[in-house]
Amino acid sequence: MTTAPDGPGPSSEDLERAILGENPVFNAQEVAARTGVTVAEARRLWRALGFPEHGLETAFTDADADALSTLLGVVASGAIDFDMAVNLTRAVGQTMARLADWEVATLVHRVEELEAGDEATGSRIGSAIRLIDEINLPFEELLVYVWRRHLAAAVARVEALRANEEDLNTVQLTVGFADIVSFTALSNRLSEERIGDLVELFESRCSDVVASQRGRVIKSIGDSVLFVNDDPVRAYDTAEGIINVVGRDSRMPDVRLGLASGSVVMRLGDVFGPPVNLAARLTAVARRNRIIIDSATAELLPAEEFETRTLPARPVRGFGIVEPVAVRRA
Repeated sequence: MTTAPDGPGPSSEDLERAILGENPVFNAQEVAARTGVTVAEARRLWRALGFPEHGLETAFTDADADALSTLLGVVASGAIDFDMAVNLTRAVGQTMARLADWEVATLVHRVEELEAGDEATGSRIGSAIRLIDEINLPFEELLVYVWRRHLAAAVARVEALRANEEDLNTVQLTVGFADIVSFTALSNRLSEERIGDLVELFESRCSDVVASQRGRVIKSIGDSVLFVNDDPVRAYDTAEGIINVVGRDSRMPDVRLGLASGSVVMRLGDVFGPPVNLAARLTAVARRNRIIIDSATAELLPAEEFETRTLPARPVRGFGIVEPVAVRRA
């Protein structure tokens, strides 16, 4: 999608213009002068967004300058300071970078289909430009809508989880870790396309189950998914649901689930703390398509609904000797 075809036809610059909607007209110094910040501050925000620096090259659009002015206006109002603005900008940059990669990886297949069909333009870039023209505006509107919904949900979680907490970044959660069994060996046997499809299906099924139980996926790491839930019963149901839709599907690999509960720190959309590490370690203890939990989670599960069995103590890296707990519904 980024290589211009031989001979006349749209170029990669045409595709970039179709996406951005305008041409670059400023260099870094001109953007800084227009927005009233130093070049160093402008570059700091630009780097936080995850973009490479361009020196004195003309590489910035009116929209770039307007975005910077908007952000600095919020700082000038006193709502946030400059360091906080950089932090929020970095969050947006990292999130949007992953979203853009995901979107392109998905749409490239559609571009190939269009170019192989009756309405082919003669180049993949031509078909990509046509596709961008059709979907950009609807997806921009969808992006803002989804952000608002997730922002509302995040605020509700803060209110519910931290109402009585002195440290607003520390909460009590059950952390879950779902791991594909023998992923390395599996990836060595499958084609690159097949392993990519498998990982995508694994992540999407896990995400659906987590959402259905009112939890949240923190991150996916190829062969594993990290999720959290403020309700240990729902966290268990999430783990069981993942086993049902992944491990018990003959077309999918087996999985192992670990759950651990306790105090975690929430920063930058991620979670940190002993429960996170322990949940991951417990997957090494679990048998195929089974759930292993820690003692803290076992104490939180209603005794009348669950049967727990303490397994023999064993060394767990980073935690010393641990007694894992097998669990199932009564």
